[in-house]
Amino acid sequence: MLQKLHTRRGGFTLVEIMIVVAIIALLAAIAVPGFLRARKRAQATKVLNELRLIDSALDQYAVENNLVTGNAVTLTTLKGFFKVGTPLYQTGATSLAGVDHDQNLVVDSLPIVPAAANTALSDVVDQTFWTPYLVK
Repeated sequence: MLQKLHTRRGGFTLVEIMIVVAIIALLAAIAVPGFLRARKRAQATKVLNELRLIDSALDQYAVENNLVTGNAVTLTTLKGFFKVGTPLYQTGATSLAGVDHDQNLVVDSLPIVPAAANTALSDVVDQTFWTPYLVK
């Protein structure tokens, strides 16, 4: 007697695979906007920190060179007060803040938030986020 071996193949049906894909797509649709918002918020924080670095470097430069209130200083002259390799240190490079290296900064006044950075990040931060820095 020949016995026919009944082997059941294990596997997933097309419907089961489609349900899993739909669940993954739903989770991605929920998570992705949160990740994008967190990324833009991190960029805004980086812009704010760059403004703080510029303000601190300007103060240090003014003290070391006996500058008085109202003296103009370019960002390029502050190069020695930034960490080597950072966008603020590299002449000709633009920082995330969009600060122009030929921009004149004034001793004893705060750097200005570039209009481009303010506009690009306005959906994740309000105007109070930028305080004490002025918005262009």
